[in-house]
Amino acid sequence: MRSSPQIIFTSSAAAGHADAAAGSAPTDQDTLDAAREYGIAQGAAGISARLDRLPATAAIWKLVMLLSLGLFFELYDLMFSGYIAPGLVRSGILTATTRGLFGTSGIASFIAALFAGLFVGTAACGFLADRFGRRAMFTYSLLWYTAANVIMAFQDTAFGLNLWRFVAGVGLGLEIVTIGTYISELVPKHIRGRASACSQAVGFTAVPIVAFLSYLLVPQKPFGIDGWRWVVMTGVVGAAFVWWIRLRLPESPRWLAQKGRIDEANAVMERLEARVQAEYGRPLPTPAMPEPVRSKAKFRDLLAPPYRRRTLMLIIFHVFQTMGYYGFANWIPTLLIKQGITVTTSLMYASIIAIAAPLGPLLGLLIADRFERKTVIICMAAINVVCGLLFSQARETVLLVSLGVCLVLAGNIISYSYHAYQAELFPTSIRARAVGFVYSWSRISAVFSAFLIAACLKHFGVNGVFVFISGAMLIVILAIATLGPRTRDIALEDISK
Repeated sequence: MRSSPQIIFTSSAAAGHADAAAGSAPTDQDTLDAAREYGIAQGAAGISARLDRLPATAAIWKLVMLLSLGLFFELYDLMFSGYIAPGLVRSGILTATTRGLFGTSGIASFIAALFAGLFVGTAACGFLADRFGRRAMFTYSLLWYTAANVIMAFQDTAFGLNLWRFVAGVGLGLEIVTIGTYISELVPKHIRGRASACSQAVGFTAVPIVAFLSYLLVPQKPFGIDGWRWVVMTGVVGAAFVWWIRLRLPESPRWLAQKGRIDEANAVMERLEARVQAEYGRPLPTPAMPEPVRSKAKFRDLLAPPYRRRTLMLIIFHVFQTMGYYGFANWIPTLLIKQGITVTTSLMYASIIAIAAPLGPLLGLLIADRFERKTVIICMAAINVVCGLLFSQARETVLLVSLGVCLVLAGNIISYSYHAYQAELFPTSIRARAVGFVYSWSRISAVFSAFLIAACLKHFGVNGVFVFISGAMLIVILAIATLGPRTRDIALEDISK
């Protein structure tokens, strides 16, 4: 039986073993065996160090793409609210404006129901991913909101529609938290930004698809069935893919190691290292000498340094970025109609604008790991302010569509940036729950901002809506600029010290 090589890690860049001392070069198997012993000996810190030193080969990007497919169906569901809204009004189920500030028969109540569910999913259920694992929650939350949408598609009353939109929102909220956490833990530190941008680029291709389907179907009644119902049911095909995706995804080795399941974490790493090494064509780099990983953190630690400042920053950010992002994204067709454009034409313009949705994250692939996440967020929020105010004054078609594209690009670059950013700021043991907590503020903000946007539109028109949105984005800029830490190319464990 072949004995395991002895390992002596002298620094983050050098390691030796018995074969090397004898003058022979280590074999590929020696490298893998050495990495395995290193991971077991160093526990969670070793697992993280092994993962962070992996080259970004096809095996790593395949995992990102699989998670991105889940994000695609999530964003399809999340974004169809605004595009089917004219159809819901046309069918007589909802009204364009709201009777009273918190009326339940208008578009605002439908949007608010979704975000109320998202609040419950992110705030109250985020701990499930920390307790039962990223893989399980990724799977079952997707099945949850898919089933709820099937039921919602057959509703004929505002109450039934809002109830099942709320139920779907609970599953969506948990899925959002899980995917961001999952990606940040599965990829090495030097591509975290690009991995988030890639997942968002794939996910946001759902936006032009749902916009185009709405343009084709919402004004029609194929086979006597309202077009908006067809749009909702089309997204249900995600359930057919969920088990296929699940079978090809490993559990997060960082999560397994933090739970003390080192053997399982090591098994995941061995399979991943073998695939990466085969693609890399030479022995993998030596893992850096890790510092001890804090194995446990409690939720109350969010109120203690250094997490207190980060938590406050993200709460402020999420409350106000939601007003800016969804204030436009969920109201695009309605805002265009208020500018004097017909329902059919507004849906056509909205579908053209929506083509820009995946382009923002694609641009992010070029800049994601070159610039600090906080810097990108600040610059894009400033663009959002300028373009929003110009949009409110525009009447000419080309200018309206061009400014709409700029707003979508800026908003989606912010989106991929903060999804990566917030997942980097907390330790593995409470990452999903912490992200869920801070992210939940955006959900509750969206509940109330939907009604505020409706009130602004009713009393002050499109101009009032964009003044409101611009003020919110200015607060985002101040919060990130003054309170946000730097995270680019820093190990998750070092950020969490």
